[in-house]
Amino acid sequence: MMIRTLVVEDDPTLAAAHLGFVATVQGFEPAGIAHSGREALRFIGRNRPDLILLDFGLPDMNGLDVCRSLHSGAGRSVDVIAVTSARDVETIHHAIAHGVTQYLIKPFMPSSLRERLERYAEYRQRLTSSRGLAAQQDVDLLFATLRGSRSEPLPKGLTRDSWRAVARVVRDAGRPLSSTNVAEAAGLSRVTARRYLEHLVAQELVTRSLRYGGGRPEQLYQWAARG
Repeated sequence: MMIRTLVVEDDPTLAAAHLGFVATVQGFEPAGIAHSGREALRFIGRNRPDLILLDFGLPDMNGLDVCRSLHSGAGRSVDVIAVTSARDVETIHHAIAHGVTQYLIKPFMPSSLRERLERYAEYRQRLTSSRGLAAQQDVDLLFATLRGSRSEPLPKGLTRDSWRAVARVVRDAGRPLSSTNVAEAAGLSRVTARRYLEHLVAQELVTRSLRYGGGRPEQLYQWAARG
């Protein structure tokens, strides 16, 4: 199902650019543009989009006020990605407290917006495909997917798709795996798989242990069920 996205931006040129960009990202469908907070709330009430790209510096109300209204009204199921020049810590803190899923500071490269949209799309896919109760490792991967790694960007030579593939293999295994096991499952070389595994260890998403046998100890990797 397409993710219907509303752009809330008072600058008409920027609004059109953002909406046009949304149309180029696979899985997303432009829902419309609102140039003020009240216009956005009316649109949401009538059309129920899935996602909002929300500027905070609107002419009639602050973006945080829009978020508060969404939480208290019919739009509470709408997710928000803040797209704003506001960078003070207090605003960021309140944005997180009011359910903003991601925060993108202007000005930014188009690739930064694309990455956040793709990350959000994967989060939605994982969320909708899940059934029943989630295990801790499922929750961890959902947050990791939405928020991204703790040390952005990825080290040189690593890609987001392969990072996700390796993380998925380790998470779904439910047991310790060697780098060879992971490489075979993810379709990577052992050396490459190990680079991703060590990066996941640094992110505290994966734990490393040693298995002793008759010869040299073997390093094993397992999803970190934190909390």
